[in-house]
Amino acid sequence: MAEYNASNAECLVFAFKEGLLSKAAHDLEIRVERFEIHVDDTSHAIVASFDPNSLRLVNAYPAGRTEPEQLSQSDVQKIHDHIVGDILQTREFPEVRFVSSTVEAADEGFHVTGALTLHGETRELHADIREQAERWVAEVPLDQPDFGIKPFRALLGTIRIKPGVRVRVSVPRGGAHS
Repeated sequence: MAEYNASNAECLVFAFKEGLLSKAAHDLEIRVERFEIHVDDTSHAIVASFDPNSLRLVNAYPAGRTEPEQLSQSDVQKIHDHIVGDILQTREFPEVRFVSSTVEAADEGFHVTGALTLHGETRELHADIREQAERWVAEVPLDQPDFGIKPFRALLGTIRIKPGVRVRVSVPRGGAHS
């Protein structure tokens, strides 16, 4: 059984701004600091658990470039408080969980289907896993309203986070065993 966590793998969430005053806002790169991913050596079945309380803002992410100097420590704390308190409501929904139902070899990687439980809602999820620089990488778009999540809004909606976010999970290609 291969096991991954924040010491040998990475999970990032990218959120993107929109709205009339969006120039005053930031696209965001957010790291999940506590998670576990278990992959069966034979079937490649995946079971993963993510702690939404461990989300930490890493950088502003304008036009696909990281720019950490754009955010003050106060901004970082305010954004974190909004994410865990108002958006994900982590006191009520303390875990994000994924369980694969099928993992099939495809092109240069795998195609995975499974159930993602987020914010108390479970939805089917499809992901393609590809090799990139000695790692297996999956990038998955998620629509927040599909999971009952209201995207962040400020100033009467003139600054908003788009409903669609992107999640990227990256693990070592060689695997990690317990």
